[in-house]
Amino acid sequence: MSAPLLSTTGISKTYASGRRRVVALDNTSIAVARGETLGLVGPSGSGKSTLARVLLRLIAPDAGRVDFDGVDLLSLRGEKLRAMRQRIQMVFQDPLAAFNPRATVGGALADPLRIHGIAGPDQRPAAVAHLLERVGLDPSLASRAIHEISGGQRQRVAIARAIATKPDLIVLDEAVSALDVSVRGKILELLVDLQREQGLAYVFVSHDLAVVRAISHHIAIMDAGRIVEHGPTPDVVADPQSATGRALVAAVPRLLHT
Repeated sequence: MSAPLLSTTGISKTYASGRRRVVALDNTSIAVARGETLGLVGPSGSGKSTLARVLLRLIAPDAGRVDFDGVDLLSLRGEKLRAMRQRIQMVFQDPLAAFNPRATVGGALADPLRIHGIAGPDQRPAAVAHLLERVGLDPSLASRAIHEISGGQRQRVAIARAIATKPDLIVLDEAVSALDVSVRGKILELLVDLQREQGLAYVFVSHDLAVVRAISHHIAIMDAGRIVEHGPTPDVVADPQSATGRALVAAVPRLLHT
């Protein structure tokens, strides 16, 4: 069996809340294969988003290790870390908050091309147009302000920005939870198509097991900062072994009949 693209070992993170210590992650370990999707699911407060941010080096864990393609991600600094960020991207739940709302769509997509030296000034307009087409949007949207387009369009722009650097892995944190059902389905189809075409790996974070099942090859269930269950998606959905897994399946009755 080949080594995973991404793996964590013993990740722990504790926050102080007044006089209390809140354990967000407790010896948490996951692994993601190249070209596959790991669904990270659990109730609110289970530690999913904290783990996602650790993977991106947005927050530092108190202990543990994150390995990406054989490199200790937590040891990287400066230029080496910047170069690695090109290979690992993130899509957030609220794309409007993730963008400068006064920026144009084209400006938002041109930024990673400029920052990572992917396209020169003369090449960027064509590269931006290509990215918009890749996510099913009209290139004419490049001149529109981020706040002027719909939520579904913004999420597609967020995905376009994530794939602009040609990453190996994208972490999606509740990336479709704010969208209506029809738009959600189209975004999930887009993600699957991009994965098939580009060999992307995803860590797909959600509280919704039905959505996770639709896109994930494997599922890791979190509760109280720990991975309480992990396995191939069909196995976890059909016969959850943890109390948390059983509760998540019971909350979506249609999973039991499909």
